[in-house]
Amino acid sequence: MAHALALPAALLAALLALASPSLTPVRQAGVCAFYGECGRNPEVNVSLVPSKVPCLSNTPARVASGALLALLRSVCPELARGHNGSARVCCSYAQLSALSLSVGLSGAVLARCPACARNFANLYCHNICSPDQSLFTNVTRVGDYAAVPGARAVLEYQLFYRRRYAEAAFASCQGVRLPATGGYAISTMCGRYGAQLCTAQRWLDFQGDKNNGLAPLQIDFQLLPDGAEPGEGIAPLDAPAWRCDQAPDEGQEPCSCQDCAQACPPVVPPSGPPPPFRIGRADGVLVVCALLFASLALAFLAAVLCRRGAAGAAPEPRARGRSRRVGEGWQRVLERAFRRWGTAVAARPVPVLAVAVAVAGGLSAGLATLRLTTDPVELWSAAGSRARQEKAFHDRHFGPFLRTNQVIVTAPGRPGIAYDSVVLGTKNFSGVLALDVLRVLLELQDELAGIAAWAPGAGRNVTLRDVCYAPLNPGAPGVGDCAVSSVTQYFQNNRSRLELRDWQQDGKQQGTVDWHDHLIYCVNSPLSFKDITALELSCMAEYGGPVFPYIALGGYRGSEYTEAEALIVTYSLNNFPAGDPRLEWALSWERRFLAVVRDFQRRHRHLSVTFMAERSLEDEISRTSGEDLPVFATSYLLVFAYIALALGEYTAWRRVLVESKVTLALGGIAVVLGAVLAAMGLLALLGLPSSLIIIEVVPFLVLAVGADNIFIFVQELQQSQREPGETREQHVGRVLAQVAPSMVLCSLSETLCFLLGALSSMPAVRTFALTAALAIALDLALQLSAFVALVALDSRRQEAGRFDFCCCCGMGKGGTADVGKGLLRPLLERYYTPVLLHPLVRPAVVLLFLFLACSGLFLLFHVSVGLDQELALPEDSYLLPYFSALNQYLAVGVPTYFVTTGGYNFSSENGTNAICSSAGCDADSLTQTIQLATLFPNVSYLAIPATSWVDDFLDWLNPTVRCCRIHQSGEHKGEFCPSTSTDPSCALGKCLKEVRRPTAAEFQRFLPWFLQDRPTLHCAKGGLGAYDTAVSMDSNGTILATRFMAYQRPLRTSQEYTGALRAARALAERITGTLRAVPGTDPTFRVFPYTVTYVYYEQYLTVVYEGLVTLALCLVPTFAVSFLLLGMDARSSLATLLTIAMVLLGTVGCMALWAVPYNAVALINLVAAVGISVEFVSHITCAFARSRQPTRVARAAEATVTMGSKVVAGVAMTNLPGVVVLAFAKARLVQIFFFRLNLIITVLGLAHGLAFLPVLLSYVGPRPQVPAGEDAPGDIAQGTALGLSNPHFKDTDTDTDRDTDKDRDKDTGKDTGKDKDMDKDKDKDTNKDTGKDKDKDTGKDKDKDTDTTKVTDKDKDTDTNKDTGKDKDKDTDTSKDKDTDKDKDTDTSKDKDTDTDTSKDKDKDTDTSKDKDTDKDKDTDTSKDKDTVSGKG
Repeated sequence: MAHALALPAALLAALLALASPSLTPVRQAGVCAFYGECGRNPEVNVSLVPSKVPCLSNTPARVASGALLALLRSVCPELARGHNGSARVCCSYAQLSALSLSVGLSGAVLARCPACARNFANLYCHNICSPDQSLFTNVTRVGDYAAVPGARAVLEYQLFYRRRYAEAAFASCQGVRLPATGGYAISTMCGRYGAQLCTAQRWLDFQGDKNNGLAPLQIDFQLLPDGAEPGEGIAPLDAPAWRCDQAPDEGQEPCSCQDCAQACPPVVPPSGPPPPFRIGRADGVLVVCALLFASLALAFLAAVLCRRGAAGAAPEPRARGRSRRVGEGWQRVLERAFRRWGTAVAARPVPVLAVAVAVAGGLSAGLATLRLTTDPVELWSAAGSRARQEKAFHDRHFGPFLRTNQVIVTAPGRPGIAYDSVVLGTKNFSGVLALDVLRVLLELQDELAGIAAWAPGAGRNVTLRDVCYAPLNPGAPGVGDCAVSSVTQYFQNNRSRLELRDWQQDGKQQGTVDWHDHLIYCVNSPLSFKDITALELSCMAEYGGPVFPYIALGGYRGSEYTEAEALIVTYSLNNFPAGDPRLEWALSWERRFLAVVRDFQRRHRHLSVTFMAERSLEDEISRTSGEDLPVFATSYLLVFAYIALALGEYTAWRRVLVESKVTLALGGIAVVLGAVLAAMGLLALLGLPSSLIIIEVVPFLVLAVGADNIFIFVQELQQSQREPGETREQHVGRVLAQVAPSMVLCSLSETLCFLLGALSSMPAVRTFALTAALAIALDLALQLSAFVALVALDSRRQEAGRFDFCCCCGMGKGGTADVGKGLLRPLLERYYTPVLLHPLVRPAVVLLFLFLACSGLFLLFHVSVGLDQELALPEDSYLLPYFSALNQYLAVGVPTYFVTTGGYNFSSENGTNAICSSAGCDADSLTQTIQLATLFPNVSYLAIPATSWVDDFLDWLNPTVRCCRIHQSGEHKGEFCPSTSTDPSCALGKCLKEVRRPTAAEFQRFLPWFLQDRPTLHCAKGGLGAYDTAVSMDSNGTILATRFMAYQRPLRTSQEYTGALRAARALAERITGTLRAVPGTDPTFRVFPYTVTYVYYEQYLTVVYEGLVTLALCLVPTFAVSFLLLGMDARSSLATLLTIAMVLLGTVGCMALWAVPYNAVALINLVAAVGISVEFVSHITCAFARSRQPTRVARAAEATVTMGSKVVAGVAMTNLPGVVVLAFAKARLVQIFFFRLNLIITVLGLAHGLAFLPVLLSYVGPRPQVPAGEDAPGDIAQGTALGLSNPHFKDTDTDTDRDTDKDRDKDTGKDTGKDKDMDKDKDKDTNKDTGKDKDKDTGKDKDKDTDTTKVTDKDKDTDTNKDTGKDKDKDTDTSKDKDTDKDKDTDTSKDKDTDTDTSKDKDKDTDTSKDKDTDKDKDTDTSKDKDTVSGKG
């Protein structure tokens, strides 16, 4: 080791010999190298603190006594230690006073860590005043001092330190924080190296650089390792240095954890997010879903096989239970009520229409008071939500969050350069950091500074100074006082300074320095008031504050700021609450800002310029909504055109104008729109605001419901033959009685569903649900009144043979046309239904849909939650490239405030220590806790610790600095004396005489002074600008609220924003618990985090849970209403519920596959999906429940054929054209959440309603329950009107019929009726009807039944004559046919079948009618019924 050090020491000794050995010839203890002051250094042009150089004096040290000794004990206590009356020093009183000022400047930032402050002060104390100065000091250059003949001023010297001493002192200061910035104090003391690259050598070199604005001369620090001796009698200084976790004196504290890593307790890393659920190496959710599917599939297949094994046995007949009888009674009551209502409305259509128009029009008049909400906060955050309450508290005490206007400039493809700095070495500069780019950027800023925007409401022009945030001059700001963050602020936005060049000589190197050198220095030392180059420029912005490189630059790696790919210009404007006229000023200036930047972008196409203003997002959403109106209009027009054309039934070209129902269709559409407008008008009258999403979604939803009901009613009427003697009005009433229960079932389910959905806490979801519920309810009411009246009028027109559009013209002959089957119904009847219900197809269908449901369950866990703001924008928005650049280049996230409420005593010692983070503060204080959280940014999402006004206030009170002073005399006696004042009355007016915590009275007195003190070089801790808005006090000085600002790491997705909110709240809860334990704290006191984005992203903390609850609540009324209106049929109701739930599962699964995120907008669509699914499902379930076919399969087939065509025509084909058009909308929000999601809902609803549900009902649907003694359903022949004789409809589970002929069923029943039946299919039905059927006939096929027995009561439910049969049951007839049956049977069947039955069954029915029935299917039936059957799809 000695040999290794011998060569460097010899070289150093040789250099010393070549230097000027005569300047410090005597080197021994007690001898000085210089003493006294010899004026200012002529080589230093700019000095921030006037100071003088020492005089060369290699003489014995002087005795210090009196005032000099007292000052020495204050500034350099180590040099005075052990000397009672005197001490020897090498400095005069003037030198020690200058040293005191210099130490005070550094103490302002280092005093929070006593060990660091003492070590740093000792460096200068030994340097200037040590009595052994000559041992470690070597003067190398001097100059003549003209003021004193013979005196020579020291211009440069060397200091020799042991490396371990210098590094120990540096280590004690390396971690000291700057509470005002969240950064490190060392970054202001290491020049171009900043905090990250600073070392002990670089730290001392900066202190000794005469160009730093503070050092009066050049000092060359030589750090020597142990064993290295420079020779020439030099003994390197090796003084003791305190570690940061040590207290220098008994009355002082060690540095805090925030400033000293060694003082921190062991930090346990917080637990990150839980690992994904896995079973072995496989995805756990996938395994569970696969097992679930396998279990369900095996259970289903086992059940099918078991039931097939028992297929040969006839099912046991089941007697009607009490619930069944109650249900049938309830159905009869409904049918009778709807029949009477329909007949009455059809008889008086004009008055009914007049009343409906008056009611709907009156309610729609409320639209005049409609308020349209566009503010995202009002839409998605409940007024009583935690985020809204916290926002209101913050804004009330600190004002709204600043408005941000930003420009990002890049130069893609432009090559960079390598710049060789004379002073700072070689640095790479990116293509965008070029002089021409900085010039045009400065031009833009000059133009923005000079623009004037007209504010119509104020009737005046608004300039930047009227609206800008001016932290250091808020009262009367000029343009230069506005807080503008830009790289050109390193040159104070001054073109002359940007282009300044000078000659620089740095030792042996020399050359020209320019803006490159200044920029290199400033990005590493942004708090410097003067760089170390010959340019001697400040790094502070024009408004007086610092510009941090992570805000002004972007796209760099590590701390290589000069390689930044983006220049970021940020204008911060004051924000104002709604209703404040100054808000219009800001909006007007921002409008002009956007125009100017657009023009700048157009003129400089060689640059990539992206930009935004605070108002941009709302402007773009509004613009998109306006531009997409034609798309929505086209969508609605297509739907209207489809309904108008599809509603008619055309039998011949010559009757097209008569059979057309365009006018009726338009009337039906008017009914739907009237319901929507009336609902919105009523809610507007009640003071409930609306939104664009309601205008866009609710009409689609209500149109789907309304169109379905329109098609079902009109097509049922078209397919129904009027009975002999039945009037047109009675015909309408009878058909309404048949279809109204199904309409009520769907509409009532959807209304209750949406009413329960209105329990959501999200305003937009709640308003949507209320509007939808009210619109559907009104639509049902108008359809049962106004639309029935329109149908009656249209029937009258068609019977009169008058044209659709022009009722005055016609064909001159009336009557109704022959009824056809249409297109859809034959397809369903002949092809689709036989295949679907084939014995081999049915299990495959169930397994397929079970697989889809389990897949949807698996994909549910992969749906992203959130809404990135880019999705709310159109594809051509100028904000999209801005957000892309922001995500790519931004190096720091938004500020996050930790806000304290009232009820905390900051002025008590315990209260102060629980907040601050300097020496003597609690280890778990507020700022300490936040600082520890920043060590784990991936968990806490915090990158920069919180600024702390408490810490800076304590430093500001420190008596070793000249911040807090009081006038001791004169007219201002007792008032605050600023640090810049040279008034003699302030000299001895320290606020505190010693380092301690202020008393409560002192705290209350000095805090307002601190908050209004402008930071300067003499006192950098002034609170104006940094903290004047961070403390809210009442007139008595009581603190009502405070805030501590930290910075998040860059957040780019909704998931990250939501995670940041969750983490910040957890951190705040922990801090609240700690502070409530401080004596005297109000139990209601709390700390909460706040940033401008929380009100938008709070919903995502609960949107999953709330969505599940909302959708579950929506399903409850669907089951309940189905159960009641289907005659307490639990099986059918459960099938409906299961199918709708599977539609939702499939929808969520498709959302994951099609990149549709889950959020409040998606939740609205999912709630709407429940309503649309009810339309697809409930009508078919209702048709199945009312079917009188003998087996489940046959009933499923009948329901699919009769109702499936109407569902396809009324729901699917109504939705699809309108939905497809939305794919061409500009707004991606519309494309994703309205096109994609509605298309998914429609397709899945149709698939489940027309495929899965019929098959499910064919397996688990209820069998017709019949009275004991009647024939079992399996013994009844399957009808042929719907093609049900197909063997594929045979229910292998319960069907015991032996019908093997597909086309020629032979009915062996000995029916004594004499009716003649002709069937086009020429099937001969020879089934033997033994007359012992245990089934009561309530068939729903549309055959006309006209008995010729003489019963004159049209509506009586129970006849009083006796039946000759043996059955004691009484049938109840709710039909309004003229039934002349003499028995007590009032037939409830809707058969248009006129059979003559004389069999002696147990029904007590002796039917001797001999009706003539003309069945167009030409079926030859031995019962000789004349059946009139017609159908339409």
